[in-house]
Amino acid sequence: MRQGQIKLDDRDVKILTILQREGRIPKATLAERVNLTPTPCWERLKRLEDAGIIESYGAQISLRAFGPLTIVFVQIELQSHQAEDFANFEAAIMANEQIVECWAVGGGIDYMLKVVTRDLEAYQALIEGLLAAQVGVKRYYSYVVTMPVKNAPLPVNALLGEPV
Repeated sequence: MRQGQIKLDDRDVKILTILQREGRIPKATLAERVNLTPTPCWERLKRLEDAGIIESYGAQISLRAFGPLTIVFVQIELQSHQAEDFANFEAAIMANEQIVECWAVGGGIDYMLKVVTRDLEAYQALIEGLLAAQVGVKRYYSYVVTMPVKNAPLPVNALLGEPV
């Protein structure tokens, strides 16, 4: 546990684990499942929110509901590595809603993107637009997802160093 973080006990971990899988669970049901009365459960939930451990609540949208889609992971290498180059590239990424995730990484590339588009033609248009915007892309590598295999919530116990 890092300095400044709150200490999580078994019930906190159970609350987090349940909420990741069932975000709309009624508070009374959550309290029952973690073996607490509603008020102490609510207080724990509020403490987890106030500490920033629970950042937000949201719906997990089924991509299949939108018909066939294309998901592409993209490795990006920038031409230059000055602070303003990173800032310009990141601003362009933030402005594009089809780029749903962007991670700055080390090890030979600068960024890893997750792109969700209607099809490969839309993906190609996105890349061409990114290149035309001259935001410093030196090269990119595209990896088209052929089948999702795993999309799991965070392993709270493992992240705390506890046995799984």
